Amino acid sequence: MAETKPYGTVLIKAAKIMDYLAENPNHSLLEIAKNTEMTASTTIKILDTLVLIGYVQKNENKSYRLGSKLIRYANQRLEQLDLAEITLPYLEKLQASIDETIHLGILSDNEILYINKLDPKHQTIRMSSKIGITRPLYSSAMGKAVLSTFSDEEFQLYLTTHTLKPYTEHTITNPLRLAKELEEVQRSGIAFDDEEVELEIFCIGASIKKDQQVIGAFSVSMPKYRLNDDSKNKIIQAVLQTKKEIEQVLN
Repeated sequence: MAETKPYGTVLIKAAKIMDYLAENPNHSLLEIAKNTEMTASTTIKILDTLVLIGYVQKNENKSYRLGSKLIRYANQRLEQLDLAEITLPYLEKLQASIDETIHLGILSDNEILYINKLDPKHQTIRMSSKIGITRPLYSSAMGKAVLSTFSDEEFQLYLTTHTLKPYTEHTITNPLRLAKELEEVQRSGIAFDDEEVELEIFCIGASIKKDQQVIGAFSVSMPKYRLNDDSKNKIIQAVLQTKKEIEQVLN
């Protein structure tokens, strides 16, 4: 079997510099070059680029340390891992009671980013969604749950910066109708996606709050043919109970 060769030796060198700075912050160019076994000219070129994109910060005394942008990415990743880990037993309990697809998401650039997915154990038809995909706020159950917590000013800003384009014939694209539905989500604590992102798929979602701030959302997704009034009410009550249990642990 042929050995896989890395693409982009500059990236490898940049990673080596960042690994060094992670353990040895506030070091000079010459110290970094010496300890990473690179020439000073190569090191300064890479450092200048890392400074430009915010991965490394240059201090007034011309020493270097990791930049705030890189640290922010790391902190966001830790928050995602923490939320996924904390909620897992409660989402597993929810799934055990209803045996449908469970999604966990967070707000990312005014979209819902999927950070966990639990597949049903005994259903032959499953959702095609994957961890790492995003969904719009205005048309997804998790998205509406989060969007309903926006202030009036935040909601109006969202409308001015996002086109409510239809994904299906059922997608809500009228801002007034969307606002009215979000008022109902605020009242009930439950949001629906009734074939608005994908045909024949129904989702029931709720937000997750910590210290009165929304930090994520979760939803139950299923083919619409498996849903009736009794099962819908059962899932709503299970979602509300799961939301309560998760938030009791977080707060």
